[in-house]
Amino acid sequence: MLERILHLLRKEFLELRRDRWAFFRLLVPSIVQMVVFGYAATFEVFHVSTAVLDLDHTQESRDLLSRFGFTGRFDTVKIAHTQADIDAAIDRGDAAVALVIQPGFASLLRKGQVAPLQVLVDGTNSNTALVALGYVNQIASQFSQDYVADLQHRTAAGLSLRPVQIVLEQRPWYNEELNSRWFFVPGLIGTLLQIIIVNLSAFAIVREREIGTLEQIMVTPIRPVEFILGKTVPFFLIGLVQAALIASVGILWFRVPFVGNPLILLFGTCIFLLCALSLGLLISTVCRTQQQAFATNFFILNPLFILSGFSFPIASMPEVLQWLTYVNPLRYYLVVIRATFLKGVGLDVLWPELLALALIAAVLMTVSVLRFRKTLE
Repeated sequence: MLERILHLLRKEFLELRRDRWAFFRLLVPSIVQMVVFGYAATFEVFHVSTAVLDLDHTQESRDLLSRFGFTGRFDTVKIAHTQADIDAAIDRGDAAVALVIQPGFASLLRKGQVAPLQVLVDGTNSNTALVALGYVNQIASQFSQDYVADLQHRTAAGLSLRPVQIVLEQRPWYNEELNSRWFFVPGLIGTLLQIIIVNLSAFAIVREREIGTLEQIMVTPIRPVEFILGKTVPFFLIGLVQAALIASVGILWFRVPFVGNPLILLFGTCIFLLCALSLGLLISTVCRTQQQAFATNFFILNPLFILSGFSFPIASMPEVLQWLTYVNPLRYYLVVIRATFLKGVGLDVLWPELLALALIAAVLMTVSVLRFRKTLE
């Protein structure tokens, strides 16, 4: 049995060796996708086109507006003179955000009263609008704190009093700079790994069936289980190499810190690869051509990605979809890879996710093997 499996393994690796573009297709696209997605996938917003209308023309209003340019989050693309100019800039899409300071802004501040800052946003891109509003709130809040502190200091100087204020001290754990790339890059490792391995395992077996070599192999003394092992073990090894390669890009190129135990990450990756291989094997049992396999992969992998928590919080999904995420192996692997990369936690914390991955892998592998044997017989 072992000898026949080794011959199958040798056959698979010989096919890779004969294909000049095989290693290129396996290595280069994953690196390119990692780099491109690593830069593109982010919740941070920079250089938001902004229109400004200052109807107060005071030192305070100019000070507030100048702060938006210093952050790099906002780019002033239009200095408006009337409200109609602001409306036109938003309607034409020239500006995504508009800041309007009404007359009397500085006067209200000097009296200690509330001075409004009007913010108009283009809600057609709701994500950019919400993030930009958050930045506006931060800048306006900091301006308010600085103005109150300065006012208290000047007032208390003549009274020999010490100004009293409450300062919010933020203390983010594991990602002190709140760099969203540290969140997305580990997630990309799991996402790309699932796409690559499911496609490789599904297409390879379907290709054998499509060109007729699968029937030729099955008339030999090779048993179905031996054929399954001979077909999946090479892709398992390729998956480990891919995981190491993509993770190295994340660590060395994007400078995402890895503070956990590499053995725990390796263990979780091995279980996740078994899930991906089983899924690819299951897809191969329902497809007769590579076109069918491609369409089926698209139908299955996209929902797995959306329901994984990669970018959309699972807690924000409808309850029915939240239940569906419990059968998604990518959901658990993302927790494992992000926790090992950024938090450095061990098995005492990650055992529920690893156990869930093992159960899903066992169920998927059992169903896939039984169905594959049935299709062969």
